[in-house]
Amino acid sequence: MSDPLVGQAAVDHLLEVLDLKELGPFTFRGISPPVGPQRVYGGQVAGQALVAAGRTVDPSRLVHSLHGYFVRPGDPTEPIEYHVENIRDGRSFSVRRAVAVQGGHTIFFMSASFHRQEEGLDHHAPAPPGVPGPDEVPTMADRLARYADRAGIWAAIPRPIDVRYVGEPGWVAPGDRPADPYQRVWMRIDGRLPDDPLLHACALTYASDLTLLDSVLSVHGEVWGPGGVVGASLDHALWFHRRFRADEWFLYDCWSPSASGARGLATGRMFTEAGRHVATAVQEGLLRRVGG
Repeated sequence: MSDPLVGQAAVDHLLEVLDLKELGPFTFRGISPPVGPQRVYGGQVAGQALVAAGRTVDPSRLVHSLHGYFVRPGDPTEPIEYHVENIRDGRSFSVRRAVAVQGGHTIFFMSASFHRQEEGLDHHAPAPPGVPGPDEVPTMADRLARYADRAGIWAAIPRPIDVRYVGEPGWVAPGDRPADPYQRVWMRIDGRLPDDPLLHACALTYASDLTLLDSVLSVHGEVWGPGGVVGASLDHALWFHRRFRADEWFLYDCWSPSASGARGLATGRMFTEAGRHVATAVQEGLLRRVGG
């Protein structure tokens, strides 16, 4: 298995994935990376749906929230069509609905709202104290070197995002992960992105699905894969609070308030290194135990 793309080469590859082909005024087509998991990564389809929706909105209006549902697993070998519906263009807000279709079936749909920038009240809760910085925790390469037998396809696919876990990740061996009520991960796009706010929002959307559901397992010290749990995202919501750059470090502070009935709820806050709260995510996922 060849070494994965990293750095700017991987980022340029991600930009190609997010650069949808316009088939009509409200119809777009996206592709998946040639090397990847057996089903389309949820952050990819959500990010592409936001690209499609955003291209139909005045660029002066920035996305402030999105809400999506994963309906069917996507086939990474086939293109995905995105159909956008203009729900409303008001004086301050624009609302769009984007539907991802593959093989004549909906695999994902999303509503997104865009807001004309305004001045107003400004406050946020502080970032968690005492969290080591991104240079003080192991790199993904360091982590993978310890668990090459469990990394699977993730050791080969492009890595456009520099991901650094503060605690143990969910793909370690069963028994190697202590229970922790929080999962905290430093992330950044591992290269330079163009100065386009929509593109940074789409990149953050792409990243937001990587580790969020893992926080449900963290509460129990559980892991993904053999001897642990398999799962899938059911829905995903994301709110953008302040301007940011996805190619600069942000702390993804995640925890799970509830899990029951083979479903788990996870929420996460994203903070810059300076402690500014830039986004909040919430996701529910399907979680089922598997044998060793």
